[in-house]
Amino acid sequence: MKTKLKFLDRYLTLWIFLAMGLGVLIGYLIPSTSSFLDSFSSGTTNIPLAIGLIIMMYPPLCKVDFSKMKQIFQKPKLLFSTLFITWIIGPFLMFLLSILLLRHHPDYMTGLIIIGLAPCIAMVIVWSELAEGNRELTAGLVGINSLLQVFFFSLYAYFYLEIMLPLFGIQGLEIDITIAEIAKTVGIYLGIPFLAAVISRFAIKKFVGDSFFNQKFIPFISPITLIALLFTIVVMFSLKGEMIVDIPMDVLKIAFPLVIFFAIMFTLMFFVAKAVGANYKETASVSFTASGNNFELAIAVSIGVFGIHSGQAFAGVIGPLVEVPALILMVQFAFWLRKKYFNKGATRMEIDQ
Repeated sequence: MKTKLKFLDRYLTLWIFLAMGLGVLIGYLIPSTSSFLDSFSSGTTNIPLAIGLIIMMYPPLCKVDFSKMKQIFQKPKLLFSTLFITWIIGPFLMFLLSILLLRHHPDYMTGLIIIGLAPCIAMVIVWSELAEGNRELTAGLVGINSLLQVFFFSLYAYFYLEIMLPLFGIQGLEIDITIAEIAKTVGIYLGIPFLAAVISRFAIKKFVGDSFFNQKFIPFISPITLIALLFTIVVMFSLKGEMIVDIPMDVLKIAFPLVIFFAIMFTLMFFVAKAVGANYKETASVSFTASGNNFELAIAVSIGVFGIHSGQAFAGVIGPLVEVPALILMVQFAFWLRKKYFNKGATRMEIDQ
């Protein structure tokens, strides 16, 4: 089993790109795939996609030692810098990139601005896990970001779309999204796997024992993350496979500012975290937290406000299609940065402390 898992991990990037290619191929060769998958939807929530995301996040959350999550407040400089970059720098950077690069495509521009308004609360858990980040720190930040976006997403949308756009000579937009609708999205993609992980962890440890949980249960469920990730990628890409092939230049127009955003946010957060004294695990966690976005919420908002066939919704769907290959490359970049800045004559214990 260990040899197999090492083999899978070693070629993870290849499996992800193959899953992307398979999804596009299915969506293009079998156009009815998109309507078939859409038939399994409730409101703006695609059920197969939601199941994949929920199952994908369950194993990493099971590994979180929730008693250690309070450690997130023991490094106030790291916490403050992370929240500042994630919530102040991030949305403004996406806003600038959108109006600079997509000004003549207002639908796509608006879609990207909406994407930038909330940090990721789903895939970030997987990226941090793959990059060997601090699980407890990641889970703590995801919890904080979830609450913040429930209460502040609507305010952010109003500020950027109705106040900031006119300041740059662009007609403002009215957007109506309630706290209840945001809370529903957060509850689906984070609440369900989080609750399942908490129940599993405490129930198994109490009734079966720590040794069974750590030596049997965790190794058994760990491969599920990769399987669910590949399934989710195939579903995402097959949903828009035909459109990706038909209008590839539009995909590239949306992808270009997103790639710049991911690169700037990850690198900025990495070096700021390192400057305030974070170790590699903490640095990796906050870097992925800052660079990822809540595409599920962005897609739900765009569909609800502008319609499923709108340019805003298309930009929202293209978002995770760009994020997956971009951030899997960032995982490899994180390992390269670890070797360059944290491994200089240090032991593994020193790197993580």
